[in-house]
Amino acid sequence: MDQVEIFKALSNKSRLQILEWLKDPEASFPEQKPNGYEHGVCVGQIQVKAGLTQSTISEYLSVLLRAGFVEATRMGQWTYYKRNEQAIKNFTEAIKTDL
Repeated sequence: MDQVEIFKALSNKSRLQILEWLKDPEASFPEQKPNGYEHGVCVGQIQVKAGLTQSTISEYLSVLLRAGFVEATRMGQWTYYKRNEQAIKNFTEAIKTDL
């Protein structure tokens, strides 16, 4: 667990918002419902909800991916993201014991 990457990921309001949205994707991204959430949320849905450019969202998701907080699944031309709950749990446990 690279603490620098983790704290970098958490130091941005929009990245925190993305993690919050991915905690309950059905409620946060109801327009994706016909395609389901098995693989996560399509990056395009995240971009629309955030109201940011595609390049900014891609960078934010890359930071979250490097920190281990999200997992990415590529399906054709689309990439889907979902939270890595185990990594988030490990981080919270490390905060409790190490800091």
